[in-house]
Amino acid sequence: MSFLAELHARAAAAARRIVFPESADERTRTAVSELARRRIVRPILLLDPAAPETHDAVRALGVDVIDPVRQPLSESALTEFLSRHAARGLTKEEGRAILHTSLHYADAMVALDQADGCVAGAVHTSGDVLRASLWLVGPDAGVRTVSSAFYMVVDSFRGSAEEVLTFTDCAVVRYPTATQLADIAIAAAVDRRRIVGDEPTVAFLSFSTRGSATGASVDLVRAAVDEVRARMPGLAVDGELQGDAALASAVAERKAPDSAVAGRANVLVFPSLDAGNIAYKLVQRLAHASAIGPIVQGLRRPCSDLSRGAVVDDIFNVAAVTALQSVSATAVNEARQESTK
Repeated sequence: MSFLAELHARAAAAARRIVFPESADERTRTAVSELARRRIVRPILLLDPAAPETHDAVRALGVDVIDPVRQPLSESALTEFLSRHAARGLTKEEGRAILHTSLHYADAMVALDQADGCVAGAVHTSGDVLRASLWLVGPDAGVRTVSSAFYMVVDSFRGSAEEVLTFTDCAVVRYPTATQLADIAIAAAVDRRRIVGDEPTVAFLSFSTRGSATGASVDLVRAAVDEVRARMPGLAVDGELQGDAALASAVAERKAPDSAVAGRANVLVFPSLDAGNIAYKLVQRLAHASAIGPIVQGLRRPCSDLSRGAVVDDIFNVAAVTALQSVSATAVNEARQESTK
């Protein structure tokens, strides 16, 4: 079974409620219709108050539909929102106006456990999506850095089957500190277990392998590796490694023969957003890889950010990933077993 087929099957077994606030977007409606038809998730569509001409088309899909204006969130939800942002000095009227917008309403549903996750970004900017999710949902316990990852589905290059590589961070943190880089790697490892279902093998990438070069960015990567090892001693992690040493066993044998990660890495941690974003786009275009994401990682509950250039398949796949992000590790294993029966 291909990764995408398995992803869809495990998401279907999990049966999660995913809310879509961008119902005025035709791509979103098409993806939601197919998600509902194949029972990959249980979709909830929010009517867009700014696009009443689309409301009939939304209702015609036959999925759960909510009107944020006519079905406002409870006063307790408003009070909680205002208390979390007391420093902004928002009035009740201002807070209520914010929560009436589809994006904030959707994230409030996630925060209140009325939905398991949110998928947006086909219309809204990444900044809008991230701000709303941080405002309403917030980071997970102990998480200081919210970041992102792409799941790159590539043709076989180390065996007979396709592979899935996690590229992180490619969309959020521009120039991470060592601690932020450690946060990013740990979040990517945690999510990989949920989304791909295998054990993460984490390589911190650099232009240097094991001291072959020096520089500030090399020192940064080494410090991040040390921090990850201290915080997650059971995680397979190594660095600094060059890309070929991380991925190719023949190169790894020469450059890092004692590494448990070199040549076997499936999570690639880039030292900056420049490196990560350039790398994923090159692999996507030159290797014809499927790039699923960006997947936001580190939130208390999942709120995914699409590219505004997303096509229907992107929305479909990100919804499946979002469903699995919302599931505990135990439930993921159960869903995985169910999907393979």
